[in-house]
Amino acid sequence: MERVAHDGVLVVGAGLAGLSAALAAAPRKVLVLTAAPINHGCSSAWAQGGVAAALSENDAAELHARDTIAAGAGLVDRSVARLLAEEGPEAVRRLAELGAPFDRTDDGRFAQSLEAAHSRPRVARVKGDQAGRAIMEAVSASALAARHIVVRPGFRLRGLLQDVRGRVRGVIAEHRGRLVEITAPAVVLATGGVSGLYAVTTTPAELRGEGLGLAALAGAVIGDPEFVQFHPTAIDIGSDPAPLATEALRGEGAKLINAAGEAFMARYHPDAELAPRDVVARAIHAEREAGRGAFLDARDAVGEHFPHEFPGVFAACMAGGIDPRTQPIPVAPACHYHMGGIVTDAQGRTTLEGLYAAGECASTGVHGANRLASNSLLEAAVFGRRAGEAAREAEAPDGRPLRTAPPPVLPETALQQLRRAMSRDAGVIRNAEGLTRLIGEIDELEARYGRTPELVAARLVSASALQRGESRGGHYRTDFPDLAPARRTFVTLSDIPASAALRFAAE
Repeated sequence: MERVAHDGVLVVGAGLAGLSAALAAAPRKVLVLTAAPINHGCSSAWAQGGVAAALSENDAAELHARDTIAAGAGLVDRSVARLLAEEGPEAVRRLAELGAPFDRTDDGRFAQSLEAAHSRPRVARVKGDQAGRAIMEAVSASALAARHIVVRPGFRLRGLLQDVRGRVRGVIAEHRGRLVEITAPAVVLATGGVSGLYAVTTTPAELRGEGLGLAALAGAVIGDPEFVQFHPTAIDIGSDPAPLATEALRGEGAKLINAAGEAFMARYHPDAELAPRDVVARAIHAEREAGRGAFLDARDAVGEHFPHEFPGVFAACMAGGIDPRTQPIPVAPACHYHMGGIVTDAQGRTTLEGLYAAGECASTGVHGANRLASNSLLEAAVFGRRAGEAAREAEAPDGRPLRTAPPPVLPETALQQLRRAMSRDAGVIRNAEGLTRLIGEIDELEARYGRTPELVAARLVSASALQRGESRGGHYRTDFPDLAPARRTFVTLSDIPASAALRFAAE
């Protein structure tokens, strides 16, 4: 195995969180590893709505924090929510300074959209639905130009290096079929979420919880893994991943209708189209299950303005044979975001010394049971920067890490089996019977292929969902439709035995 010693910060992942950490770690040397070419294979570049922040005169960080806490259904860490909201405006201004071309009003202020569960229009956008791509182009250009950063594409994370005390000392990566051991004083995981573990997802399919699984295998504490957000309005044209019809369309007045042309959201929630995402996702799921279908009708709200106001949605629809100017868009819920992740403090430190995490793979406590719309890019920018600043101060410990083999690789056929099982039993609607069946299937796959990171991540989601006997936020149990006393989940892999399905089912 090739061995490389890096005297600086090692960042795994080149989305907004990873590159924010890399930029903030200056002047310390930073090595960024990414499996895909930069600006590809990351959810940040696919984000449509924008970045939520209290930028207008009739808004305030206190109001943004309040909306974040309300959306999180009782599990948000209030101090972290306040921190995110307070640092939000400066984070947006910093992105603008890097070159992100946010839409502006005639007087030069940030144009802001209203999205679900926000009490004010506060989502800074780019050309309607181009925020993620435009932001990532600006941040990527800055990272590539920074003298302290080296970006290495084509490196897939395969394992974490630890010493005898459990301190993380680097990573094992795979490059062109060969394993490389890279040591570093600090490792920042910014590996994205788990949506690629589901059959229908709005994110790059490569994001399948490998960073989460590897951190759990190393002994890190994982927070709230059962809370998965399903975006209600993926465009249902049979694509994998599914293109997204941004929530901003509903903010502009688009309506959800069934095949009979009836607007149905008022039957499910008083806020109708602007209800929290989990409510809208379940409503669409219910309409589809009842055979009535679900469509997003933006003909009156956007109509002929589609090509220039929402070019991404327009292009995706036209590619699928739908003209959204004259036709309702068929929609379905799809796995979109993981509220859970590797537990960190406000500086990105995990429970393992030497390991930091930021972005969707981290659990700061800011999202609770249901992420507020457009808080994801904000969290990546704010806490990515904080993680980079903290990792910059890490000192190289004495001694060498232990030599360990990386975990096995899950074959593609087995991955597709897992994706179908996760969508079937750990999706928008859950119950004990389905979750028990799912964990049994994970057991069988693990017995056949070994404890792969994907199977570990899936086990954490499903076992924690089975143990949470209530419905809260993005986690809905038909057999436990009511709320139980609020509690967060903090779990290590050793807390979940291989016989989890049997143990939880018996309780």
